[in-house]
Amino acid sequence: MTSTTQLFLLEGRTAIVTGATGLLGREHCRALAEAGARVVATDLDAAACDHLAAEIGAGAFGHRADVTIPESLEILLAAVLSITGRVDVLVNNAALNDRYEDPSTALESSRFERYPLELWEQALKVNVTGVFLCSQVIGTHMAEVGRGSIVNIASTYGVVAPDQSLYLDPEGRRRFYKSPSYPTSKGAVLAFTRFLAAYWGASGVRVNALSPGGVENGQDDFFVAEYGRRTPLGRMAAPTDYRGALVFLASEASAYMTGANLIVDGGFTAW
Repeated sequence: MTSTTQLFLLEGRTAIVTGATGLLGREHCRALAEAGARVVATDLDAAACDHLAAEIGAGAFGHRADVTIPESLEILLAAVLSITGRVDVLVNNAALNDRYEDPSTALESSRFERYPLELWEQALKVNVTGVFLCSQVIGTHMAEVGRGSIVNIASTYGVVAPDQSLYLDPEGRRRFYKSPSYPTSKGAVLAFTRFLAAYWGASGVRVNALSPGGVENGQDDFFVAEYGRRTPLGRMAAPTDYRGALVFLASEASAYMTGANLIVDGGFTAW
């Protein structure tokens, strides 16, 4: 009988992580590697992918891919199979989240009434179509061989609406709005997760979502403090706070779990 600890191990398995060089992507890669997986770090910057893989070690390697281009993903899959002979885990992590570099235009450009169609379509292309295409290309291979775990990285903002009061400064002035594209796209990821789970359940492919809360990453002090007050655990997440949840969903520890959304948010959505 397999011990509980052994259920979390990923030895002998191959895991592909998209958006690997981002803040959470790097931690996803490290967590999977520490659990024993051979990690394929995938992003748009080939050199950054290679550098991250070298940092991780444990047989990890980088490969450039664009999640919005089917041919790029087909090349990625072929390369992974030629090196490892298998794909066991796919973490759909690549995503766009609006950032406003110019404070003089941030308020107006983030306002829903004036939100640019270009930004809306760009976010949906990466955050939704990218998850669709990665699952279609890589997940189809998993279904054909009868095994695999797909983890779609969603967000608490796919579950609840953004609290726009968080984006007021200490004087009550609004710097910007949380724009509509990110919450909408992450809500779509949750719906797509349920679709794929039902569609591929009989094929041995499990599909779950992980919904992180806000991660502290150099935001203004007032925002970090206000987010903490809004959260039962009293703080924003550290980038490392999602490692355990990701390994759980990727591994046999969650063998009877599919179509679920694992919310790890310090209680943000509890009230």
